[in-house]
Amino acid sequence: MNSTHQLLRAAAFALALGAAGGAWAQAAYPCPVVKLISPYPPGGTTDILSRLLSPGLAKALGTTVIVENKGGASSNIGTEFVANAAPDGCTLLLGNNTGVVINRNLYKLRIDPVKALAPVVEVASVPLVLYVNSAVPATTVDQLVASVKSKPGAYSFASGGSGSPQHLMGELLKLEMNLDMAHIPYRGQGPALADVLAGQVQVAFETTTAIASQLNSGRIRALATTGSARAKSLPNVPTMKELGHANFVVENWYGIFVPAKTPPQQVERLNRELISVMKSPQVAKSLAEMGSRDVAGTPEQFAQFIASELPYWASLVKRSGAKVD
Repeated sequence: MNSTHQLLRAAAFALALGAAGGAWAQAAYPCPVVKLISPYPPGGTTDILSRLLSPGLAKALGTTVIVENKGGASSNIGTEFVANAAPDGCTLLLGNNTGVVINRNLYKLRIDPVKALAPVVEVASVPLVLYVNSAVPATTVDQLVASVKSKPGAYSFASGGSGSPQHLMGELLKLEMNLDMAHIPYRGQGPALADVLAGQVQVAFETTTAIASQLNSGRIRALATTGSARAKSLPNVPTMKELGHANFVVENWYGIFVPAKTPPQQVERLNRELISVMKSPQVAKSLAEMGSRDVAGTPEQFAQFIASELPYWASLVKRSGAKVD
């Protein structure tokens, strides 16, 4: 082999190494530890989703991902923590419509989540179920309305916290059906469901995720769902829209956010890796079993969706007169 051939081979080898080095540099994630903040106590939907996504995300990024629960103040504490974190892609929020778009209408917040956070990707969206304790003499929404009207002040509805979609759907039910029902807020989905199961509270809205394991218990009865179409997990339960109540087309949505000034390339990288995790067989199956639609999209699509949500919730809070209890 002459010297020219040797030089050409050496140059080609150097170029290959450079390309590989560039790929390795791109693949390396700049955080030894990524914190995924769930702004609610353990056991709720955000916590479940955080722990579902974190193992795959850790593998995709080649780093450690730790789920950290920072509950309190209807998710405001955890949401503000992430908004004020360094914009380096090392601190993520698994937020939802309560913390990002609803609470800004109910609380005097120190930050505006819509401006202080950058959307990365929507990860789940599940409808709510209007359900009653089995002792309530109602198998339809109309029968429930008639029963509540026959005993003004005797019925109450539970929610996992003031300002949650569950709370506001209850307020909308009161408003549109002219019902006299008290709101009983709880510190999370679990306690609210437990008291409806026990008959301490008669009525509630809850996500398909949280209620699924109890629907066959005989202790509660599903009357309707709030999706735009029937839930695959509850094909025999009509939607509120089907029943003529078009204002009740609502889903609880969940997504990943980072601090607002996080570099766009970091946001794109996280979006790409999270979508890959969501489409992996085990995670996709779990999301489907939770009743979630396929919601994966770009950061821009998620931001546009959030912008479209703002007027609905602002109007509902104003119309219903909902307050933080």
